[in-house]
Amino acid sequence: MTLDPVHVDSIADLAAYLARQVDDSDHVDVAARIWSEFLDPLYGPDGRVVIEPVDERRLRAADAEDAALAPAPFETTHGLDSGTINPTTFKNGLVVDVAQAAMAAVPSDLDLHRHRSIVAATHVNDGTVPLDEPWRKLDEGYCRWRVMNVPRVNRYAEGIVHALALYLAESAHALEHAGSVSDLLILDGPLYPVELLNWRDRDAELRELAEELKPRSVVENYVRLVESFVEREVPLCGFVKNPASKRIVGTLRDRDDGIDVPWTDDAAFFTRLLERRREVPDASAPADAADHGREGRRTDEVTFTNWFVSRGGVDAAVAADGDAYGVERRLDPELYETCFFAIYEPQTDVLYRVETPRAFASDPEVREALTRQFVGEVAARRGPPEAVAKADELARIGAGEKSSLRRKFEDALDSDEVKRYDELRWGDFE
Repeated sequence: MTLDPVHVDSIADLAAYLARQVDDSDHVDVAARIWSEFLDPLYGPDGRVVIEPVDERRLRAADAEDAALAPAPFETTHGLDSGTINPTTFKNGLVVDVAQAAMAAVPSDLDLHRHRSIVAATHVNDGTVPLDEPWRKLDEGYCRWRVMNVPRVNRYAEGIVHALALYLAESAHALEHAGSVSDLLILDGPLYPVELLNWRDRDAELRELAEELKPRSVVENYVRLVESFVEREVPLCGFVKNPASKRIVGTLRDRDDGIDVPWTDDAAFFTRLLERRREVPDASAPADAADHGREGRRTDEVTFTNWFVSRGGVDAAVAADGDAYGVERRLDPELYETCFFAIYEPQTDVLYRVETPRAFASDPEVREALTRQFVGEVAARRGPPEAVAKADELARIGAGEKSSLRRKFEDALDSDEVKRYDELRWGDFE
């Protein structure tokens, strides 16, 4: 026990003080005003359109039970995810992260589930060490692996090996098995590699790294993936479980419209917009098992927005007027633009973001089919679609496995991992 009762009471007093000072009673009105006045379209400070509706701007609701039981528009779905051991630094100067990517199918395809793409991204300070390797196969051809040596940097080595391993494994595996997908592929995460696209907006060293061939080649994989699915007319989506984008709130803060934006990111804004409550909530009342939570939140309906085109933040790179990170686009540049809609699941009080290229969002029938597919799955599972959950399970590297793999690296390299105090204090954790 680290807190005595008096400490607990003091923290409770602190919370009560903050509650008196912070009044969010008008946040619903602020969200409604932003929705009605600023998003059709949303202009940046320079007059460029950052967000605009694909179709009619509207807030929608679906009975959770009806949506969960409705027939799915897509007969089969595939999910794809990549998991890593996390960046690891060794005493000999090597920094490495290992990622494995897997694709899942619903209904299950055990042969497909066995396939893996494994990437080890490495950073060494000795520029004479050639560590780049082509793809090699094992497990009777079901598994392939390769080593990528990342460009040398003075800082950010761990973040760079993590991003390149993760995104190369994911994109390469998706391209390798794209032909297995006949109806719908869902990436576990954004449609494009946002961490790599973010490098251009960071400091000088990362901006310089963004011009290197290797990160550009990984971004190119995603561009080619979009082209592959557009040409085959098979929808491709990204399901973002923890959306943290600030395209809307950041743009509004940069403008001078006299509106005070109280949220730190767009997810908080959409949550406030989509959450539905009793007219007179009673926080002390017991939860209504039928359709209300303890806070007066209605839980009988899944709520969601229309689709939007996004050209702000990292989405600017793949906008029609962007340069796609220097990658050649073989189709109309407009087709690559990121489109999204937000889904709010009230039972768990969680908001999700679904992304797809404009090539699919521009088709009313495809757009509505995708909406019904994701709303139905979120309502049924109170969380991510089944294909995403299965892919996450296949690709995840558990804490024990991570520890074991790091020990194997130590033995093979004859060099110990650089330990940090938190690892001694807490042990291995995910």
